[in-house]
Order: sequence, then structure tokens, then C-alpha cells
Amino acid sequence: MAKIPLPRWSFVVTAVLTCVAVCAGVLLPVAPPPAAAAAVHTAEGDPKTVVIDGKRMTEAKRRLQRGDPALRAAAAALTARAERWLGQGPWTVVDKPRPAPSGDRHDYLSQAPYWWPTQPRTPENPWGCPYEQRDGERNPEVDTGTDRPDIGKVVDSSVTLSLAWYYTGDARYARHAATVLRTWFVDPDTRMNPHLKHAQFIPCKYEGRAIGIIDFSQMHTSVLDAVALLDTGAPGWTRADRTGVRAWHSAFLDWLLTSPFGKEEAAAKNNHGTFYDLQVAALALATGDRALARSIVRGVPAKRIDPQIAADGSQPQELRRTRSWHYSTFDLVAYTRLANIGRQVGVDLWAHRGPQGQSLAKAVHYLLPAATGAAGWPHPELDFRRYAATDVVHAAADAGDRRAKAAVPKLQAPPGGDIWALRPAAEQLDSIAG
Repeated sequence: MAKIPLPRWSFVVTAVLTCVAVCAGVLLPVAPPPAAAAAVHTAEGDPKTVVIDGKRMTEAKRRLQRGDPALRAAAAALTARAERWLGQGPWTVVDKPRPAPSGDRHDYLSQAPYWWPTQPRTPENPWGCPYEQRDGERNPEVDTGTDRPDIGKVVDSSVTLSLAWYYTGDARYARHAATVLRTWFVDPDTRMNPHLKHAQFIPCKYEGRAIGIIDFSQMHTSVLDAVALLDTGAPGWTRADRTGVRAWHSAFLDWLLTSPFGKEEAAAKNNHGTFYDLQVAALALATGDRALARSIVRGVPAKRIDPQIAADGSQPQELRRTRSWHYSTFDLVAYTRLANIGRQVGVDLWAHRGPQGQSLAKAVHYLLPAATGAAGWPHPELDFRRYAATDVVHAAADAGDRRAKAAVPKLQAPPGGDIWALRPAAEQLDSIAG
């Protein structure tokens, strides 16, 4: 039976109790270690998470402390991931080999992932320009010299470590998560400027593009929940950290709402538009603007679901891609997270039915044959990974959809294990950028 990591001094006691229990054929409830108990007492109520349901997290924590076998297996997978992050980071935008075109090393820089050079690189043409697009084919040079790989590590590590601290009480996880977030968002010497003017640039063509906002919108809502978890009393997370991160998020939200790039991305009619709405609604809720969050979510049915999901549940804009399975599941991550935000602001996206029967449930149903292995995916896909749909099916099942509930036992666990029970909010499980 998998166990939650306990403080080192408790390993001997735990081993003795486990031996006694096994020999007697009895499953003993496992009390939380002192650090975990202290964390519970420092929190006031449920975590004020943005996407994940804080009440469900509180209940999961109680069940875990009572020794729930399924949750202990999920916790073992979670803490194994957290342990791997302890020796890594922190990361900062200022240490990239070259600054953004602005010359400011605090400006985030990333390169368009599906664009490739067409000419040999020479001293006169060091980039090999012009570049051409190859949809779905990731150019490996985008992972060198820019901030894109590091922001992925910032998000993954801070979220994993914060979750692991919340459920185990191990202060190591909280302190490292705090260091990672403080370095990227708060420390004046290392923080990122709160904008994305130079995201997904194309050499010799564009210094940045509106669609580069997807670099953050696809994953940054998880950071908001990591912050909310640390806010429940995590060691190493200070009031100055909390204030600094909130100020960064407020400035970033303002840029998304007012900049030309932000307005252009808001008008996108595919996953870019859905994720933009998710990012704005989540930031609004995290920074206290519930009215804006509600307005964004209320607009999703007419602006996103009805035009972007067909009557049969397919997503035509995503099916046109060479990675149609990835983008179909990816877009639903944004929808299901928007639905989680909607639950907090009084908008039920799962209940919506469009004029042709469009709904989030239908979009999930369209994925079920391939998600459960009952049939192949009948559209172009350069790299099919069945587990990519696992979280969105979980989300539909949790929303009460019977077909999704029946499919859950047939889902493929993602690499590293299925931690849905501890983190019930869909994530992009087959990570590619763009």
C-alpha cells in the first residue's frame, strides 16, 4: 500500500505500526504527522482556490488522513513528483542567453514552435530565414535560448509542490514552491515583467505575436491555485510574497484586457480564444473582481460553445489541425476549467444546450470511443496519446454525466499516475506548446 511521505523521524514508528497491522490483518488509520496537523490549524476554512473546488480538497485531505487507499495511491504519485522538483530551480527570465527584442531581460521571450528555417544558416543569415510553418511539428530550437521551457517548469513545480505540501504537511515542499514563485513573480532582481509582448516570436518576421498569450493561458490558472494553497498557512510563504504575486496578477490582467495583443487573442475562434477567456476569468476571480469573472463565463455559451462545438460534439477548428486529438482534448481543458470557475460565480456551463444541441458533455462524448480504447481516433493526429482525454472525462463524470462516469474505469492513466482525486481540475496531460 502506498504511503504519504512522513517526517524522517517518524519512519521507524510508521514501520513498526505497519508491521503490526499487517501481521494482525488490520488496516490502521494513519494520523497526519505534526506538520500536517499544524497546517490544518493555520488555515481558515477551505482553500480559496480558483479552479479546483476548495471544499473538495478539504474533504480529500480528511479522507487521506483517515487512510483512504485510493487517495493514498494518488498521494504517493503526487509526492514522488514533488520529490523530483526539490532539487531543481528556481528559474528566472533574466538568465536567458539573449534578451527579448526590447533589450529588457525581464521581458518574457518565446519562439513560435511550429516555424522552421528554410535556408542554411550563414554569418549573413544566422537564423536561416525566412521561416515556414509546419503545423504540429515542433522545432527543437524553440527550447533553447528562450523562457518557454522555464515557465513550464515554474508552473509544474510550484503546483506539484504546493499540492504535496497541502496534503502531507511537509514544509520542504512549501518552502521550495515559495522560492520558485517568489523568484519568477516577485523579486525585483529576477521577476518577469507582467506582459507577453515578445511571446512566440518568428525570427526575421515578428518580434512577438498575440497568439503567444497561449504560453501562459494554457497553464497559468494552475499557478493561481498553487498560490491559494500556500495562502492557507504554508511555511516560507510570506505576506510580502502574497502581496507581490497579487500585484503581478493584477498588472497582467490589465495588460490582457487593454493591450492590442490581448484584444486580438480574445477574438480568436478556437482554443486560443477559449484559453484567453479562461485566463481572464481566473485572474479576475483571483484578484477579487468576481463581476468580471462572471461576465466572462456567462459569455462562454454564445461566444465559444455554440460556434466552436458542432452538433455531434466535435470541434471543427481543432479537427483541422495535424494534432487533432491533442487540440480537441486541449480545448476541453479550458472549457472544463471555465466551468469550474462558473460554479463559483453562479454560472452552470455544463447545463448549457446550444441551438443545435451543442454542449460540453457532447464534446466529451465525442472523445469517449478513443479515450476508452474502444475505437481509433478518425482524424489526423501525429502523436496519439490516449491518456490526453483522461482529465476532461473525469471532469464530465464529476459534473454528473452518466456516459463519462461509465468511461472512467476504462481510462488510461497519464505518465506518473492519475492524481485527479487530489487535483480535480483538468490539465493538459500530453504537453506540447503552441
